[in-house]
Amino acid sequence: MKKTAKRKICFPIMNKIHYARQKHLLTLLKNHPKADLQIVAGGSVLLEKYGERFLSAIQDAGFTVQDTLYNVIDGGSHISMAKTAGLTALEFSNSLYKLNPDVVLIRGDRFEQLAIAMTAAYLNKTIAHIEGGDVSGTIDESVRHAITKLAHIHFVTNEDARKRVIQMGENPKMVFNVGSPDAEFAASVDKKLDGSAVNRIGIGEEIDLSKPFLMVMQHPVTTEKNNREHMELTLKAVNELNMPAIWFWPNSDAGTNEISKAIRDYRESGKLTNAQVRFVTDLLPEDFIALLRRASVLIGNSSAGIKECSYLGVPVVNIGTRQNNRLRGQNVLDVGYSVNAIKKAIQSQLEHGKYQSSDLYYKPDGSKKMAEILTTVPLYSQKKFYNV
Repeated sequence: MKKTAKRKICFPIMNKIHYARQKHLLTLLKNHPKADLQIVAGGSVLLEKYGERFLSAIQDAGFTVQDTLYNVIDGGSHISMAKTAGLTALEFSNSLYKLNPDVVLIRGDRFEQLAIAMTAAYLNKTIAHIEGGDVSGTIDESVRHAITKLAHIHFVTNEDARKRVIQMGENPKMVFNVGSPDAEFAASVDKKLDGSAVNRIGIGEEIDLSKPFLMVMQHPVTTEKNNREHMELTLKAVNELNMPAIWFWPNSDAGTNEISKAIRDYRESGKLTNAQVRFVTDLLPEDFIALLRRASVLIGNSSAGIKECSYLGVPVVNIGTRQNNRLRGQNVLDVGYSVNAIKKAIQSQLEHGKYQSSDLYYKPDGSKKMAEILTTVPLYSQKKFYNV
């Protein structure tokens, strides 16, 4: 009997989040009898300043990296983002030509992913997209919707998102509400992990994780020009609360240098009078979730506050516009760029404590469903607009 060829599924990892939040799905695809997983690593995954150890972590977890892309124009500006997208398209076209996958699986809304989707579309590859249909602030929303219009298979995280993707003219039979892989991964992390890995990396004071502490994750908003000022307000608010805090460095989007400078200036000029702060660049996925579920409050504008924290019940103070209009649970308090408003919201969340776990983004076995769909759904390259 003739053996059926495995379906080659290419997954580009351009930053640590792509790996962290899809690790369960990648494991399922790696072990699936009908799948041949192809991982292409690039972007900030290969840059030491953003955590060079992540490439080793991917390989140590048993994954094979078939190709690497050195596709980053450093600089943390809008022009460097645009040039990085162009270089990504150029480099990834070589990877696609060599690997010749059946499906290109794309997660999220980053500028590199848009370049990858464009390249895959021109090479007549079936594109599967995770997290389409969400709405938010910044250029990310435009990028997310653009990838949706290039993609053929859609894995959405909630019912509202499913309706939006169909409203954009996509085939309803190819839109699957599988929940958020982020929440699913958070649910799967061993409860015995305590997050103490954070005290073995980074710089600053060792944090006693048995006592209340804050986590801060504030990234640049690419459509705003005053990212440094906004970070300074958060620094001042957290400092005045005089609580232990674990502070994560920003991602590589335009504006990252301004935020990084604000942190360094505050830390090195003596403005940070609260000495109980530890600064870290990254954590391995399981260690991050272990730390997050122990945090008293997550502060900033990370989507982790919207998705993972909804399932974990972690109180969140969401600052500014980066997560505008995203579906959110009761655990999120939204505030503007104001020291007093940020402090007041943090104090309110500290008084409230943990929230009940929400299934807003969580669906059991979502990754298993994605793996089965990816290995069985009919593939095609020519799209058409579906009127609803």
